[in-house]
Amino acid sequence: MHTLIILGSPRLNGNSETLAQAVASGIRQHPDATLEFVRLNNLRISPCQGCGGCNKTSTCVINDDMTPLYEKVDNCDHLIIVSPIYFYGLSAQSKTFIDRFQARWARKYLAKIRFREGEQRQGTLLATAATDGKKVFDGALLTTHILFDALDLKCGGSLLAKGVDQFGAMHKQTQTLEQAVTLGQEIVTDWHRLKKTDGSIPAPTQPM
Repeated sequence: MHTLIILGSPRLNGNSETLAQAVASGIRQHPDATLEFVRLNNLRISPCQGCGGCNKTSTCVINDDMTPLYEKVDNCDHLIIVSPIYFYGLSAQSKTFIDRFQARWARKYLAKIRFREGEQRQGTLLATAATDGKKVFDGALLTTHILFDALDLKCGGSLLAKGVDQFGAMHKQTQTLEQAVTLGQEIVTDWHRLKKTDGSIPAPTQPM
């Protein structure tokens, strides 16, 4: 099983990345699991131009650092989107990455191509927020759920941490970090269990 972790924060080793590393440590406990990190802030990814160029070809007309990421996402068994919350939404890096998957939406809904149909691939959101607002994660959850649908990924739940503002604050949330390790373990064990069955099972029991 291969997990692709997309880091959407401009901060190196920031709070959302700390959460992601805890999940990764749980994944690594399984000897047959592999994972890869992609740091979006190091890449040159242009915003979607809304040009409709992908409507017939299911391929984005822009050739930049996003181009190889399409194949990485297609090839992974589990996709994890990691982002801080800015103004009640995903980071600009994360949202730009997601918007470029209009090409994959076109593949599914215009070309009618179901990619790796029948495989129990999943997607997960990890997000951190400085405030404690009741709806602080709503926008991020809706956006990633629509992304996972376009990619033919089942929604594998989320792990959301509030009240982490200052750099390093995530390290103090030991209970949440323990949940993150458990989530990483569940991602792999659930994938193996799903591979043995034709149906689906409930997503890992993490807060939504």
